[in-house]
Order: sequence, then structure tokens, then C-alpha cells
Amino acid sequence: MGFKRNLAVSEILGQILFLQRELGHEITNFVFMGMGEPFDNYENVSKAISVMNSPKAMGIAARRITISTSGVIPGIKKLRELGLQVNLSVSLHASNNALRDKLMPINKKYPLEELVKACEGYISGGGRMITLEYILIKGVNDSKKDADGLASIARRLRAKINLISFSPVLGSGFKPPLKKDVEIFKEILDNRKINVTVRESKGRDIMAACGQLAGKS
Repeated sequence: MGFKRNLAVSEILGQILFLQRELGHEITNFVFMGMGEPFDNYENVSKAISVMNSPKAMGIAARRITISTSGVIPGIKKLRELGLQVNLSVSLHASNNALRDKLMPINKKYPLEELVKACEGYISGGGRMITLEYILIKGVNDSKKDADGLASIARRLRAKINLISFSPVLGSGFKPPLKKDVEIFKEILDNRKINVTVRESKGRDIMAACGQLAGKS
């Protein structure tokens, strides 16, 4: 669909205020993620977080705020310097460079080992828990070897893992795993004492599940 522009601080905060004041929703957790990369808009995202967290403004606890990134290392380092205990979520999807290069080209610029080191730095700098997002794709990243590699990274970062079955997108060539394969993958992680949750995608019937938002024009 192409890049248009970044959201302004007012637009980011406006979404929260609209849901709270106009629609009356009680929001408990706030996640920066979606079709964009939050760290590509770091200045506005960090300002929005500061306003959200400030007792003089919205008074939202930092532990209730999460930033999801595809692995932009400079953004992770800047977030550490912000000095707030914001949660960090990393879209991993592969536990080795060769496969991650194919699935997520950003890995060619910010390789896996450097990404893991940046995450370690974030934790040591006072940041809260890191979550590793891992989309399971049939026959691509769902083997025992993949699970072992993922467990090794999670253990190193003391991270929890969100497993998500791939949501079908026309023309992608990828397929979702069978339910039993997801269960086997999770069992391998469980046996290695890794904190793992299987997340269910919603909205597949209208092409609005995880990874589908830009799949149709």
C-alpha cells in the first residue's frame, strides 16, 4: 500500500481519548503496533508515551504500555534512554539469521545476534519484560529445531513468547500450521520451562486478522 506519513502526537493520543471519552471504553493496556513500525516514528511515539505516563496528563502506568518492533535496534536503545519501564515486544518469527533474512528483510540491517544484545541492554537498563512474537508458518518455521532455537533466545532474555498461527493472505504462498503442530511446538517450549501463550487471531472472516490488514486492496 506504500508509505504515506507518520502519525502526529495528537493523532496517537486522540485515538485513546476517543475510545475513552466518546465510546466509553475502559482501556487497561496500550500497545504501539500495527501496520507501521513505532521506532520509525520514535520522536512522536516517545512524546506520546511521556504524555500518557505523566501524572499531570493521562497518568497511565508505564508497565501498561508496550511498544512492538520488528527489530529496529536504534529505537530499542533510545527507548532505554527514555528511562520508563515500558514493555518491549519484538516480532521475531525466526530463530536464525538465514530464515529471518527471508521472512523479515530488516534482519539484514539489524541481525539477530545484535538484536538480542540490544534487548539484553534494554533489560539491564531498567526496562520491563520482553515479549517475543512468533508467527507459526507451516513447514517454514515450525520445526523442533526452530522451537529449540526460539527457546534458547527466550531463555537468554528471560522473555515470554506469544505464538500466533499464520493468517492466510492471498498470494503469499504461506499456509497456517495444523492445530496439532502448534500444540507440539508449544509443548517443546513448555518442556524447556519457557513462558509461552498461544494467541488466537480474530477477524479472519473479514481479512482483518494479524498480518492481513494490507493483504487486500
